[in-house]
Amino acid sequence: MMRASVHPSAIIEAGARIADGVTIGPFCHVGPDVQLAQGVELLSHVVVAGHTSVGAQTRIFPFASIGHQPQDLKYRGEPSRLVIGERCQIRENVTVSPGTEGGGMETRIGNDCLLQTNSHVAHDCRIGNNVIIAAYVAIAGHCQIGDYVAFGGMCGVHQFVRIGAHAFVGAHSMIDADVIPYGMAVGNRARLAGLNLVGLKRRRFDREAIHGLRAAYRMIFSTEGTLQERVEDAATLFRDEPLVQDIVSFVTSAKDRAICLPAHMQSEE
Repeated sequence: MMRASVHPSAIIEAGARIADGVTIGPFCHVGPDVQLAQGVELLSHVVVAGHTSVGAQTRIFPFASIGHQPQDLKYRGEPSRLVIGERCQIRENVTVSPGTEGGGMETRIGNDCLLQTNSHVAHDCRIGNNVIIAAYVAIAGHCQIGDYVAFGGMCGVHQFVRIGAHAFVGAHSMIDADVIPYGMAVGNRARLAGLNLVGLKRRRFDREAIHGLRAAYRMIFSTEGTLQERVEDAATLFRDEPLVQDIVSFVTSAKDRAICLPAHMQSEE
């Protein structure tokens, strides 16, 4: 196994755990409580601080700031953590914060994620696998982002928002309510604009499953009865449709959370 390669100008503080095959480029700084797994690459001018672990084969590009003190005035120096998964790409000027005592003490990013230039993931967020966070997207604290979610550029996400798996958020959107799995949200403030059909087809979801999902979407977001009644009807009518049940579970678990709705349903908010 190839030993770690560390440029002479890099600073690796005592206590940092650097696995075999790690590459640390010029002018990087790695803190004493950092763990870099096998094959991690810090290209140059990268700072990794705090109680941060970075998964195997992840690449971090110049001027990223990873694991520094959260941008939360309630933070009091608690030894919270940041966990980044395997095979991620974290591009230039990205900032990712660790957790806080008020949010479970941990921020977590899954495997195979892409964080494009100047994006930000705040404290206590949970980011799933295969998530694409485009340039200048800012995700506030305590958000939950499901697997395969994709963001267009320059989006803002309000704190505590949930975005379900396989959803798509259009560029320049401001998300201040939860977005259902497989949904597409666009605008400021964002409205539900249908299903992420392009994403579902690209990931080769079954055609019949997509047809069932479309039928359930029309039922849930019609104007007859209440949203709760329509969700209950969909749960019964589409009991054998896993994708529909994902949406049902997401909405019913919302409790006091607002759900992103189509524009014609604004009166239900």
